[in-house]
Amino acid sequence: MAELQDVFTSHWDEYAKSHPVTFLQDKTAGAIMSCRTALLGGHVESCEVCGHERISYNSCKNRHCPKCQAVARESWVQARSSDLLDVPYFHVVFTIPECLNELFRSNEKACYDALFRASADTLLECAAEARYLGAKIGFTSVLHTSGQTLSYHPHIHAVVCAGGLDKRGRLRQSPKKFFIPVKVLSRMFRGKLIEALKGLSLTIRGTDDPWRVADIIALSWEHEWAVYCKKTFKDAACVIEYLGRYTHRTAISNSRIIGFEGGKVTFKWRDYRDNNNMKTMALATDEFIRRFLMHVLPAGYMRIRHYGFLANSGKRVRLEHIRCLCKMAPRKDARLSGYEIACKLVGHDIARCPLCGGTLRARLLSRTLC
Repeated sequence: MAELQDVFTSHWDEYAKSHPVTFLQDKTAGAIMSCRTALLGGHVESCEVCGHERISYNSCKNRHCPKCQAVARESWVQARSSDLLDVPYFHVVFTIPECLNELFRSNEKACYDALFRASADTLLECAAEARYLGAKIGFTSVLHTSGQTLSYHPHIHAVVCAGGLDKRGRLRQSPKKFFIPVKVLSRMFRGKLIEALKGLSLTIRGTDDPWRVADIIALSWEHEWAVYCKKTFKDAACVIEYLGRYTHRTAISNSRIIGFEGGKVTFKWRDYRDNNNMKTMALATDEFIRRFLMHVLPAGYMRIRHYGFLANSGKRVRLEHIRCLCKMAPRKDARLSGYEIACKLVGHDIARCPLCGGTLRARLLSRTLC
């Protein structure tokens, strides 16, 4: 099966010569092409019994590489498992109108920060109102920038705990139906984000029109902004599984790429407007690479953030207090080691010889000189 690495390895040099490429995009492409190859070095594993050997090359660990997210995702989920509560959870999605895409592409970090703040403040302020919940809630927000066809589509996924602490420190839980109307969220979110954008010094790439930014922001007022909420999760285990699926998702996974030939990349995509049916799309290689590179995040940018009683400052104390109010047993820290995570992902003991079942011992393999 074709992989993202194959696409970049065969066409990156040609693409970089004919298209403008940023330093981060070039760095990401280099990481993807060298991932699990001799360029990054590795180690040789030898069986103590039968002498069987196999070479394992190092991963690039770039967060945009689809090969490197499984272990990172599992480690993150393990670390978050101790934060779960025995209460319902909701999945809320905040999206922006398409007319703002140009503004976000030209000012990524500033606009992404504004998107995080506006969506978080909307949830916190609405939940704090007595007519809805009257409590401080906790939630985890994740930034995604891509749609199913690799189009540019910035949006926030928020996994919201359906309960919180009121001003007196008492636990308040919402009914099963989501406690904040989505129309209320949509209108408040629109107002907060537009006001935040107006307060930033924004520019539009490739134009000197001083009124272009103001025109785009004004146009966005004319649209109804899409905010929607999905049903509650069955239990805490479902929340963990769901979080793992969203937190470390890359623009496209290798499993979605079904063909790469004739100068075109063919991949699967889910059409949410057509009953979630799976379809296929074929893009010219240059266009496929261009779309993928739109989703390379600014250096060091944190795309996963925690708010409310899940915010890092004082989180442990607040969670213990809530667990006592919910009469939950103290949750044990059951984190797995890196070795245990790897065994879980591949489904077998990675230290055992596949031929005789003996123990494999590793020795370092130096990097290839380029």
